[in-house]
Order: sequence, then C-alpha cells, then structure tokens
Amino acid sequence: MRPRHTSRDDLRAREFEAYVAGAGGRLLHTATLLTAEPHAANPRARRLLTLALAHTYAGWDRLHGEDPYDHTRQYLATRFAGGAWHRRGGLLRLHARTGGPLARLTPQERLVLVLRLHEGVAEEQTAALLGLPAERVRSVFNRAMAAMLRPPPKAAPAVGGVEAVPS
Repeated sequence: MRPRHTSRDDLRAREFEAYVAGAGGRLLHTATLLTAEPHAANPRARRLLTLALAHTYAGWDRLHGEDPYDHTRQYLATRFAGGAWHRRGGLLRLHARTGGPLARLTPQERLVLVLRLHEGVAEEQTAALLGLPAERVRSVFNRAMAAMLRPPPKAAPAVGGVEAVPS
C-alpha cells in the first residue's frame, strides 16, 4: 500500500514543480509590485510568495480543477492586504525612496492597481477578493491612477551635503 501512496505524492510534487516553474516568475513580479521593493532586493516579496506557494501546495489535492494560479494570487493578495494595511510610517517612507513609482501609493492602492492592471482581475472580482464594494474598488483605482500619472515630488535641495527626502 505504501508504494501507491508514494507515487501519488511524487505525482503531486511533479505537478506542483511544473506549476511553480511556469508561474513562479510572474507571481514573484506581482509580489514585488505589491511590496514596492526593488526587483534586485525584494525579501518581503519573496517571503510573501513563499507563503502563498506553501498554502497552494498544502491545498493542492483540494483544488479539484480550480486554477492554481488564481488560488495562489488570491492568497498572495489577501496575505499582503492583511499585513500591509496595518504597517505605516517608516517602512512606507523607506520604500518610497527605493521601490519606484508604486511606492508612492498606499498599500491598498497598490493592491488594487496591481490586481486590476497587472493581473487583469475584473473590478467585481477584485471587490469580492478584498471584501470591498465595487464602488470602493473603483474609487481606490481612480485615486491610484491619478497618483501614478502625477509627476513625482522633487527632492528638496541638499543642505550641508545631505539630501532631504520628501516624506
């Protein structure tokens, strides 16, 4: 009886490895956009993705025909939302200096923008995923787009050899 169980585990592992090989890069890019970290140094994004993939692997047998990418993306988004919306202040200012244009957005704005534009998730699905009304998702999306289209603030002139960074 053990050999059959082992072959099922091997098949599961091979299927999951193939899934990660195909989807891992895009999911890492999505996680990096969410965390607003630079692509070359993205430890929070990698941890977020690792947790999402571990969750997907744990429920692999229960997916029953569901798209594993959607499952992983959903966990990635809800995990990010659960943690990032509560972190404010210094961490966000640090990323604003290093993480590129998306770092100017709030975590909620980044999440909605990444889901809607990068991942192509419909407004209604985004609203359902985040537990928000569709009107709120639309409002957050419009505010995020306006912020992205606005030119970035200019750095304050150097004082005493030290550059001031806008907060």
